[in-house]
Amino acid sequence: MYKLKSADGSNNLCGKNLIRIRQGMNPPLSQRGLAKKMQVMGYDVDNHFIRRIETGERFVTDIEIKALAEALGVSYNELIDG
Repeated sequence: MYKLKSADGSNNLCGKNLIRIRQGMNPPLSQRGLAKKMQVMGYDVDNHFIRRIETGERFVTDIEIKALAEALGVSYNELIDG
């Protein structure tokens, strides 16, 4: 069965933007820090969840895109298209 992948073979479009946004914050936010922020918001995630998205290993649902955008204080568009 064919699986959808980005042009670079990643399983998502937001991983590289997630790294850029997270590390570009002042102060930079660690993967663990982002996971903790999302946990406070009520999402059951850990730093491995963030790492797998950033490395392109993990597909990301629309619900997860929304949660990540809220936690980072950015738009969905910023997260997906940069």
